[in-house]
Amino acid sequence: MIRRKRKSGQAIVEYIIIIVIVAVAALTVMGFFSDRIRTIIAGAASSFGDNNASQEVDNKSVDILKNMEKDGI
Repeated sequence: MIRRKRKSGQAIVEYIIIIVIVAVAALTVMGFFSDRIRTIIAGAASSFGDNNASQEVDNKSVDILKNMEKDGI
């Protein structure tokens, strides 16, 4: 009589690894295209009547992060 070992924990670990890989890939893509995404969102916001959105597009993501650190946000 051969007993099989339970491998239910292995499946959970594999799913967690896949989720982590997808999350890191998503963050990397968002980092590369953050300025373009902000431009698209600002264009949509300005079409709905938000006048401040078009002014915020001129700022780069790096400048926004520096200002956030300076302001303590």
